Amino acid sequence: MQVTLSPVEIHPSQRSDVIVEPEPDFLDEARRVVSTAQEGKLTLRSLGAAAFRLHCPANLQLHVRMGRELSDLDFAGYSKDRSRIEALLGNDLGYQVHASALAETQGLLPDRTFFYDARNKRVVDVFFDRLEMCHTIDFRGRLEKDYPTIPLADLLLEKLQIVKLNTKDIKDTVILLLEHPVGDSDKETVNSNYIAQRMARDWGFYHTVTTNLGKIGSYLATVEQLSEDQRSVVSSRIRELTIAIEQHSKTFQWKARARLGTKKKWYNDVEEVVR
Repeated sequence: MQVTLSPVEIHPSQRSDVIVEPEPDFLDEARRVVSTAQEGKLTLRSLGAAAFRLHCPANLQLHVRMGRELSDLDFAGYSKDRSRIEALLGNDLGYQVHASALAETQGLLPDRTFFYDARNKRVVDVFFDRLEMCHTIDFRGRLEKDYPTIPLADLLLEKLQIVKLNTKDIKDTVILLLEHPVGDSDKETVNSNYIAQRMARDWGFYHTVTTNLGKIGSYLATVEQLSEDQRSVVSSRIRELTIAIEQHSKTFQWKARARLGTKKKWYNDVEEVVR
């Protein structure tokens, strides 16, 4: 199914007297949304391409030179705060509830709400508790571990869970792995323990992630903006992460599913949202 978002259609109850308008710069706006939520004691974190730039400031210009363009903003929050988060965006931060998107996705994307930024012609997605695409990334209990984005391990999995990984997604992962080491915590580190534990329970997710790590490693040689030292750093971190995943003991369910391999579909079909 293809869901097309029409930006002119907004929720009829949307306030029309909002004075505060979203910032034109993607990163400034992501920071504004997250910090305003924080002031209101709401847990809201950035994800998607803008989050990669927020969390990789030392390589922001490299990300730009690689031709990675930003087109939208995405946030993650908890379902227990859903009504307050939706009120914050719709009443205080200058967004309009995207009525057409809500109607089109009714029952199909229950953990997701769409907003529209009329000033900058941008769609904003808010995911609650989880990101459900080719594989599921559960944010519950994770969002407090980093700021202003979701934790680095979850950012990486957000891309690695994509079965049909494209160039822009690879560019995001390259930047993240170039700037951050692989280790056993979430503090400015890609938490390989967390990723390995998650992969050890789900062969399908494991297969997609390890396949994509291999694709990214092969892609590095084609990125002319990277120096040899930078390629070496990213390659080394891909190896570290792959070893951690492979060496972690697997569950009985993982082993049983592994015997079927790709003869049985191992991922979910994704509802395509055309913004």
